[in-house]
Amino acid sequence: MIFLGLLLVILGAGGAILVFAEEGTTYDMFGYTFQPNHVEMFVAGAAAATVLLLGLWLIMAGSRRSAKRRRALRATRADASHRVAELEDEKRRLQERLEKEHAAKQRTAADKRTADERVATERTATERAADKRTADDRAAATHTADDRLVAGSAEDTRR
Repeated sequence: MIFLGLLLVILGAGGAILVFAEEGTTYDMFGYTFQPNHVEMFVAGAAAATVLLLGLWLIMAGSRRSAKRRRALRATRADASHRVAELEDEKRRLQERLEKEHAAKQRTAADKRTADERVATERTATERAADKRTADDRAAATHTADDRLVAGSAEDTRR
């Protein structure tokens, strides 16, 4: 629209320059000679003014339209930038939450390993104590049997 408006303004201005540049009432244009009367001159001037005003109106309308598109584009970019910022904030919050959950899982796994190690250590200690008691019981039984053998043989010798 702006280009068409400029073209019409140039055409209207060219017509006005043509009228003011000629000293007489005879006009040579594109190889033709014109000799208009007063009414024809008035109509030609009115047509040139109409073309000039139409060109100016097209330029203003095109400028308004372009400005409106630029504002809409600027608003769209600002909205997109705002949405990107919101998405980045949400991404950061989700990453923090994921890191916390991962750390909690690691702590849980470490606590479970520690508990398993503690249970294994307690089992080992219990098994050792049981083995020691069994060994002590065997040793005590062996000593008792030895004492009986020794005591029994002493009784046998007395008889």
